[in-house]
Amino acid sequence: MILIFTDGSSRGNPGPGGWGAIVRITEKVQELGGYEKHTTNNRMEMTAIVESLKFVGQSTEEITIYTDSKYTIDGITKWVSGWQRNGWLTKNKTEVLNKDLWQQLVSVSSSKKITWHHVAGHVGIPGNERVDTIANSFAGGEKVPLFEGLEKDYKVSLSKLTGTTTKKAKGDGGKAYSYLALVDGKVHRFTTWKECESFVKGKQARFRKATSQENEQEILQDWGVLS
Repeated sequence: MILIFTDGSSRGNPGPGGWGAIVRITEKVQELGGYEKHTTNNRMEMTAIVESLKFVGQSTEEITIYTDSKYTIDGITKWVSGWQRNGWLTKNKTEVLNKDLWQQLVSVSSSKKITWHHVAGHVGIPGNERVDTIANSFAGGEKVPLFEGLEKDYKVSLSKLTGTTTKKAKGDGGKAYSYLALVDGKVHRFTTWKECESFVKGKQARFRKATSQENEQEILQDWGVLS
């Protein structure tokens, strides 16, 4: 079985971004990572998975992927078939966001048997913590050495796959993860309410506070910009 951990990060969303991955094939481990000057968190999450599957190549082994991107998991397992039938248009007849990466993901995953696992970030899973470090380092423009070698020489445990989790709040209650605004069909993301309030003032807009990455995707889906 092939084991993959992935993560993505962006500073500003959109802004400078990075992605990180760990791929274990039999007893060998390879870390992967990359940087983009102007991107989004979702694009980096997807890129990490696409690049990992490209690295795997034509292997017929079963693949298990651990990612904290519910957006990617829901997209590839629930939404993408409908998008394809609709010519890569949403229910609102607008082009699917990140269409290029969805098409790549379909291409690299279609012939593979993949089990998808959603994991919460920072719950003590070493593989997840490591790819988070790689992604954030690249996003910050830092050079990070990437491991390549045998698992027995790898300092990150890939066997610990559980950790303590806290159920995240849904809706508008709880600490803000982000503030979203929809203006003229385009989504804008802010880290503080002050920034969001200033942006939407005087505009015909929809805006919401998201309490987690999962809640953020639920809001976008509710607004009709994902499916």
